Amino acid sequence: MSTKLTPGKLEGLKAVSDKRGVIAAAAMDQRGSLRKSLAKEKGVADVPDSALEEFKELVTDTLTKHASAILLDPEFGLPAAKKRNGKGLLLAYEKTGYDAATPGRLPDLLDVWSVRRLKEAGADCIKILLYYTPFEKSHINDLKQAWVERIGDECRAHDIPFFLETVGYDVHGDSEKSLAYAKRKPEVVTGSMEEFGKERYGVDVLKVEVPIQMEYVAGTKTFKGEQAYTRAEALEHFRIAASSTHKPFIYLSAGVSNPVFIETLELAAESGTTFNGVLCGRATWADGVSIYAKHGAGAFQEWLNTTGVENIENVNKALKSASSWFEKVGLTPATV
Repeated sequence: MSTKLTPGKLEGLKAVSDKRGVIAAAAMDQRGSLRKSLAKEKGVADVPDSALEEFKELVTDTLTKHASAILLDPEFGLPAAKKRNGKGLLLAYEKTGYDAATPGRLPDLLDVWSVRRLKEAGADCIKILLYYTPFEKSHINDLKQAWVERIGDECRAHDIPFFLETVGYDVHGDSEKSLAYAKRKPEVVTGSMEEFGKERYGVDVLKVEVPIQMEYVAGTKTFKGEQAYTRAEALEHFRIAASSTHKPFIYLSAGVSNPVFIETLELAAESGTTFNGVLCGRATWADGVSIYAKHGAGAFQEWLNTTGVENIENVNKALKSASSWFEKVGLTPATV
């Protein structure tokens, strides 16, 4: 089963992909978490908006030379969007974080932005992050599903691709890094992919977590001693999640280190899943936050040109096993 793309959605997807039809995109839409990290490394209570803007400009200018696109936010990322070396642009539409005082990690959109305005600002694609688990109370998931439907319709109206990023969480109150959650994570990821792959949502690309926690996979370099799955079970979880949708899907790096993300992509390749690329953020630039905070833009630029480039090239090598999204939308390279 394949989904036919309208002309605008096809052009938008092509703009953020390489010639193979693989999405090799960098992610730099962090806002609240980036501000906190910079402030912590500087040893101050807060940092000015200009620091976020400069950090994003430096990352974008360097890493887009080795990526098919960049994901930015319209709050602090528009100056960086001008330095993307002609590559594709995804813009985030959601507010950063969530209100911890309200149950369910409910999402919200940026106040003065719309799909129309993001497209006018140069977006080739629209990206939304949603905290989601199939195990949440049904009235909370009803709110989230209706919210995604609205955004899907807005993207349809403006004929622009809709990337939905789902990030799981634990309704039992366990840490998402715990062994207990690691055992539940395959169902969280698979259930999310299955739900939002439905046509009613209008999602063009699912940006998903891998369905396992690498540190709990026996027989990997990342394994830390506590086992949630054997290597064979982990490979099967990849296959089950991939088979839950006919939509193009890409993996996010979820804040892990570059070596862990590379091993994760190698496991995905070994499982034979038809993943269509990555949107990779912190696994390429996170280790440079302390350098920027403590030593300034010049030192960070030097780090990006060496270690940062090496990190993204490691990802690109791992992407040789990724599949083109062309087939999933009923196209062949000759017809694109």
